[in-house]
Amino acid sequence: MSAVDEIVREWTAQLLDSGSVAALVAGLVALALVLHRATWLPLRGVVTIAHEGGHALVALLSGRTLNGIRLHSDTSGLTVSTGKPTGPGMVLTLFAGYPAVSLLGLGGAWLVTVDLAHVMLWGCVALLAAVLLAVRNVYGVLSVLVTGGAVFAVSWFATPAWQALCGALLCWFLLFGGVRPIAELRRKRSHGRAASSDADQLARLTGVPAGLWLACWFLIALVCLVFGARWLLLMPQL
Repeated sequence: MSAVDEIVREWTAQLLDSGSVAALVAGLVALALVLHRATWLPLRGVVTIAHEGGHALVALLSGRTLNGIRLHSDTSGLTVSTGKPTGPGMVLTLFAGYPAVSLLGLGGAWLVTVDLAHVMLWGCVALLAAVLLAVRNVYGVLSVLVTGGAVFAVSWFATPAWQALCGALLCWFLLFGGVRPIAELRRKRSHGRAASSDADQLARLTGVPAGLWLACWFLIALVCLVFGARWLLLMPQL
């Protein structure tokens, strides 16, 4: 064994020996992945899956008929449902996409903190399988399969310590990744390039300005990030 291999093994052992340190490192890595354009663009698809899954779930819960989900290579997505075009069901369906990402990260963070990372990972696999049934385009199917395959591999092959670390990384990514799309949407709207966004559709349905919907989503994402970070940084020993 080379000196480099020995150093890597020793560093890894020390990292996994402290849950809070491991969680902090995972958080810094996730933040870098979200902030760096070269990594954010390919990984943003994971956020889109959670976003469209939120639309789909609330559409079903509100009594609407889910027609399908489409995920595109530019990381945009579309969830189509039929039902009453106005009213609470439609408003909740449109509202649900952005908060779904942060709430999923928050729920996962709690599970990881109480030493149930395996439940969090298998829950993600189950949710991805449900989304897969609703996807209606080839790219969307491939995107969900790749994401689900990665999570399944960690769930099946990784040790409990690495499951917890990878689970924490995913939660951090969703918590940070729940904030950036809202900022991106605000920037697009300021340049007149998002007339059909969820916020603008909600504004037309309710009369509440799109900016207030954006502010509400940002507040939810920020609260989830604060509480999720607090939980993750209190992770038990791995």
